[in-house]
Amino acid sequence: MDISPNDASKYLVESSKEVAYILRAIMQRGERITAHFNQGDDMMLTSIIEVDADSEEVILDYGANEALNRKILEVHRVIFITSQDKVRVQFLATRVEKVNFEGRPAFRISLPDSLIKLQRREYFRLATPITKPLICSIPLEEGKKLDISVADISIGGIGIVNPPANFTFDPGTSYQGCHFTLPDIGTIVTTLQIRNAFEVTLKSGLHTWRAGCMFINLPGTMQSMIQRYIIKLERERRALQIDAD
Repeated sequence: MDISPNDASKYLVESSKEVAYILRAIMQRGERITAHFNQGDDMMLTSIIEVDADSEEVILDYGANEALNRKILEVHRVIFITSQDKVRVQFLATRVEKVNFEGRPAFRISLPDSLIKLQRREYFRLATPITKPLICSIPLEEGKKLDISVADISIGGIGIVNPPANFTFDPGTSYQGCHFTLPDIGTIVTTLQIRNAFEVTLKSGLHTWRAGCMFINLPGTMQSMIQRYIIKLERERRALQIDAD
């Protein structure tokens, strides 16, 4: 799913009432939530047991692993990933507290300022900035490499565009050791598999090829890095829109 900068904002929910409504719906369905923290090195399962819009707080189940419980209380960034009616939902907390809820231990976080909710059952894929393009380096045979522009990115994969004239994308082909750097965040190293390839016409009128690539076994650490990049990029774009208005 390709998302232009103008379309991306529709996936970011910033109304506190709507955020609370979505989280209540997740709670009522008993959806499991995966919490990623320590830059993706640690993760745990939980679920929402209370959403209090008046107090602007969310209560979640206490974890079964006490070592992970202690860790999550010490960090300053937790990314929660879940779903509502099979549609992916992602939100962020900067602090997790231990509380007593109805006679048992639980976690408490502030009601998120915003969350990302997809409108379709796919990963949130965001177009990368033209002014600061991401370049993916793909190792080839005989020690060669292909440096290629990244057109869009999601936790599930990337879209790459404008290969050299003598290079073709073959769906199903995998490339190990591919890497690209997310500004101010870090470097992603992964295996990429070509899922589809098709000819496109750029705004300049140039005809070229574009390929959709899937990450193979991307570590949780790097999933969290990509999620941070997407949130950072979207907030920067929204700030520019506000300044322009």
